[in-house]
Amino acid sequence: MIKRRIFIKNAGITAAALTLSQIPSFSWAVNLAIDDFVSNRPLPAKRNFVSLAVDQKIADVKSKIKDKELAWLFENCFPNTLDTTVFTGSKNGKPDTYVITGDIDAMWLRDSSAQVWPYLPLMKEDKKLQDMIAGVINRHAFYVMIDPYANAFFNDPNRKGHDDQTDMKPWVHERKWEVDSLCYVIRLAYGYWKHSNDVSCFDAEWLKAMRLIVTTFKLEQRKNGKSAYNFKRTTNRPTDTAAGGGAGSPINPVGLICSVFRPSDDGTVFPFLIPSNYFAVKSLKQLAEIALILNEKEFSIECLALAIEVENALKEYAIINHHKAGKILAYEIDGYGAQYLIDDSNIPSLISLPYLESISTKDPLYKRTRKFLFDSNNHPYYAVGKVAEGTTGPHVGKDMIWPMGIIIRAMTSDNDDEIKKCLAMLKASHAGTGFMHEAFYKDDATGFTRKWFAWANTLFGEMIIKIMDEKPYLLTS
Repeated sequence: MIKRRIFIKNAGITAAALTLSQIPSFSWAVNLAIDDFVSNRPLPAKRNFVSLAVDQKIADVKSKIKDKELAWLFENCFPNTLDTTVFTGSKNGKPDTYVITGDIDAMWLRDSSAQVWPYLPLMKEDKKLQDMIAGVINRHAFYVMIDPYANAFFNDPNRKGHDDQTDMKPWVHERKWEVDSLCYVIRLAYGYWKHSNDVSCFDAEWLKAMRLIVTTFKLEQRKNGKSAYNFKRTTNRPTDTAAGGGAGSPINPVGLICSVFRPSDDGTVFPFLIPSNYFAVKSLKQLAEIALILNEKEFSIECLALAIEVENALKEYAIINHHKAGKILAYEIDGYGAQYLIDDSNIPSLISLPYLESISTKDPLYKRTRKFLFDSNNHPYYAVGKVAEGTTGPHVGKDMIWPMGIIIRAMTSDNDDEIKKCLAMLKASHAGTGFMHEAFYKDDATGFTRKWFAWANTLFGEMIIKIMDEKPYLLTS
């Protein structure tokens, strides 16, 4: 039985008991008939985008899940991106799609790519869904050409972004340089092609954007010791601005790509962010494959050469010999020998590398790293509380566990007991809302951040489908 009174904690609301009528602009946060697990989705007429294929998938999967609360969470979460964050249109005769994160009206390259990712397998049954995702790919290319260093954009060039000391351009919401942002652009395009065999959106403008991505990656190897990027923000949160006078901490140019910020939008301690460099290797290989199909042989060779260079640098510099854990992956390094041994709940993380097809779950290096990171005696950002245990981070605090980290733990595990434990913790984390959040307090899930975070919701749905496909007995019995 779930209580009808909940606690909400987010950017604008202090943790306090609220009645349903006091929850602003979010009438579907909690349903009055929640005891019966009635859907918390908006009414069909109020949904931003309707896909019959997605709705059919929800009905099929939900009908097989024995646990009513899990089935309810799946029904609420999996379509959340489509229901509430997608805005479709056309531009220059091509599909054009703007995707907000949820409670922030801006389009992150990373989030928007990940938000629509789980719907790719359903495109073959729904042409409208395919056009919507093609529109995201087109919009990504448009944004990359505006500024490859920006991580988030508006749908209006006249809207003003953050008041930061950096080269802010029209359309840009935030200009935090994150390697993974550009990797996600490639990942979505590659996944779209593999699921649809359609290359029509890989036109001259898209190729121009892809070339700019590769150029930017090369520049951010900083082989000449310099970068075109600089970022400063006046803030009381040190992780919200860039170290090293705005360009990130110093590095020894060893072939890796600098990332001044993490996928959590927190500043890096050392700019060689290992998960993002693994992601870059995978993405560059995917881009090389697409380029070959498009008969862009020289560009394909360029992509592959850069991927191999970064991959070799990872083999030489990313692996450290821990005095207790043995050989494991560092989270960040500087190329001089300094290393930071943590992980982050956002993706890419070290734990998420198999999810991104960057390493095998059976690789001994990954296994040792995973064991190290899921131990609070080793990992300062791993919390064990009354509600759950999981990876936290500086973004919202060391006692605030991210559901995304628990979801990815389940998706990269082959252990039935571990997956069941993750499911139980996720059920305990939603605080009666029926949705996932950015983070929740380890001892009381009613203290959470971000009531409307579509990526976490859709990722939860993706996890349920993966379990149903690979280990259905965990959900059906």
